Amino acid sequence: MTSHLSCTTLPSLTFRALARHPDRTAFRSRGDHLTCRGALRLIGAIQYVFAAEAIGRGHRIMILSANRYESWCAGIAAQGLAAAVSWLHPRGSLDDHVGQVLAIEPTTLVVDERTFGERGAELGRRFPELRIFSIGRSEFARGLIAEAEKHGEVRPTDVSTADDVATISFTGGTTGKSKGVVRTSRIVTQMISAVLTEFEVPESPRYLAVAPISHVTGTNIVPTLLRGGCVHLMDKFDPDEMLDILERERINFTLAVPTIIYAMLDHPRLEAHDLKSLETFLYGGSAMSPRRLEEAITRIGPVFSQLYGQAECYPIAVLRRIDHDLDAPGIFEACGFPTTLTEVTLRTDEGSDAIPGESGEICVRSPIAMREYWRDPQQTGTALEGGWLHTGDIARRDDRGCLYIVDRKKDMIVSGGFNVYPREIEDVLSSHSSVRMSAVIGVPDSRWGEAVRAFVVLRTGVAPCAEELIELVKTKKGGMSAPKVVEFVDDLPITSVGKIDKRSLREPFWTNETRRVG
Repeated sequence: MTSHLSCTTLPSLTFRALARHPDRTAFRSRGDHLTCRGALRLIGAIQYVFAAEAIGRGHRIMILSANRYESWCAGIAAQGLAAAVSWLHPRGSLDDHVGQVLAIEPTTLVVDERTFGERGAELGRRFPELRIFSIGRSEFARGLIAEAEKHGEVRPTDVSTADDVATISFTGGTTGKSKGVVRTSRIVTQMISAVLTEFEVPESPRYLAVAPISHVTGTNIVPTLLRGGCVHLMDKFDPDEMLDILERERINFTLAVPTIIYAMLDHPRLEAHDLKSLETFLYGGSAMSPRRLEEAITRIGPVFSQLYGQAECYPIAVLRRIDHDLDAPGIFEACGFPTTLTEVTLRTDEGSDAIPGESGEICVRSPIAMREYWRDPQQTGTALEGGWLHTGDIARRDDRGCLYIVDRKKDMIVSGGFNVYPREIEDVLSSHSSVRMSAVIGVPDSRWGEAVRAFVVLRTGVAPCAEELIELVKTKKGGMSAPKVVEFVDDLPITSVGKIDKRSLREPFWTNETRRVG
């Protein structure tokens, strides 16, 4: 590739953002703070430690941490030395983490000993060849920050190129084994540009990172710093703490999955907090109930903007604040309009383009799509067949080009020869005033092949009435979509990335003889 077609790298873009506003606070966390100048110094000092261990191009660094600015700085430091960074999900199990270490084969692991000391020590025992640093002092690893501080002020460096692998991010694994998504620095910097273009980031952002920065929450950090803003870090989601921080720090920008928004709406003291500073409240990661979205806009304000994407390509579509029209609530079923960097087509099972109003799989061409799945050419070939990223999401498109996700392809229920989409049933169930959350799956049925089964979480103090809910679905969507069984539960299983875990719900019903694929 000729030089004039190249682009800046992720570390250089980050250094530029931090250097632009040296005295501003870059991060706040637990009463602590770090200025932009301090972040540059810390990154440079960590690089000195890493370079002494010959960490560089071809190396892979894994990070296991709660939301700490030291961990984020360690990741940027490694990427500046041309190493790839892969975060272990902070809510993952030991088996998850072991499997990901085996898949990535990192040379180095950085652990937040304050939250994950026991897990870090266990990984050290299982992988004695792994070089382990803890952020602070610990008995099982070298203290990264303590070693970095010995070297005083060190100017950070960037020896990476736009085509070096910057990140290997694991998919949520909701429909199968988690896969490592490979992104180059070029892809990540263009993703940052897309975020700034599409997400209505405030001019002077005060961004609250609630969910783990190891995933989508972290994609807003560099955009916030580029705008001269401050990133407020929460260790973990707590509705009381989140509401307090939103009010106290006058937060104007945040991102959450629907389950977090539901918890806010169900909090008895929501109205007691002043949230008028909020300008943009991004939501995504899974489908949100249209009724609960209307409730959120009414009670919190017209600040909501939906993002749609996946680990393989992000963002794909956005439904902006102005599109959230209470007088046209049908739009709340949409996931948005394709972003400027994405070309979207809907493909039928036969491989042809879907006609207007017809459902098809969302397929995307974009410079922000992944390069490949890590060491998995077969899955990569399937996902990128024909030069398009096949998302696995089924959608329809209206006359304006707005996308409406019907469901995940692997979640679709085939009952009596007809395609039934759980997402549509869930939206109907959640429209009932007694329903807090719902999830719908297909279970084996000797007559229909698969039968619809619904799991429903009711609002506090409401008596269950399965027949009423079944009749509601029958009226709205027809008898084929009506659940054969409605099971009332206290909670729904949630994956590590905040999505409803339908694999877990399906597991008891599908024996080895009747096992579904996916």
